[in-house]
Amino acid sequence: MPPTSRSRARARPGDGALLRDEILRAATDLLDEAGDESALTLRAVAARVGVTTPSVYLHFADKEALVEAVCLQVWKDLGASMHEAGDSVDDAFQALRRRGGAFVRFGIGHPVQYRLLMMRQSTGRTAADACLLHVQEALRPCLESGVLTGDPVRMSLRMLAALHGLIALYLVQPSFPWPDDVDALGDEMVRMSGLGSAVLGRLDAGAPPPDSTAFAAGFDAFARRVREPS
Repeated sequence: MPPTSRSRARARPGDGALLRDEILRAATDLLDEAGDESALTLRAVAARVGVTTPSVYLHFADKEALVEAVCLQVWKDLGASMHEAGDSVDDAFQALRRRGGAFVRFGIGHPVQYRLLMMRQSTGRTAADACLLHVQEALRPCLESGVLTGDPVRMSLRMLAALHGLIALYLVQPSFPWPDDVDALGDEMVRMSGLGSAVLGRLDAGAPPPDSTAFAAGFDAFARRVREPS
């Protein structure tokens, strides 16, 4: 959709913050309309706001900076939604499941922003760093309670890789035989990563891994104990 220009009154001293907000709103509209960043140019944004292109440069150094600022407007809600999802749950592992599920829902629910911030190389790492910190925070109660043991950063990277892999695959391969309930699949990914980390943290890294038969027997016994607690 081509940008629509409009006349704009000359800015008054102190109106810089207001103009920046207008630029962000116009850029967000262009991004939503196009479904990708193709239409999001500084010239198009300037035309939509009704200012000159140099006026946009006063607030954003280049297109990359503008794209990141637009996407981060919704990105800041990610941490809040993850906290809210787990705050009402006392059990550390169940809270992790809910927070991980909130991450998956957020990524799938904001496909344009997720692609731009997490699925391409960027000069800025604000969003990616924030994601890793959100996952670290979600894992923290499990580490403090002893449910999980090991290096927090390495564990967070494993969990983020699992969740990001699901979101990225869902966005770029919509024709895959996805279940109707993607939330359930997201929960399975969190459980898979969390339970795997719980086992991995309790294995001696220097010892040879047990064979498949021993693994199967041990997991069968574990599953029976969890399903039928004494």
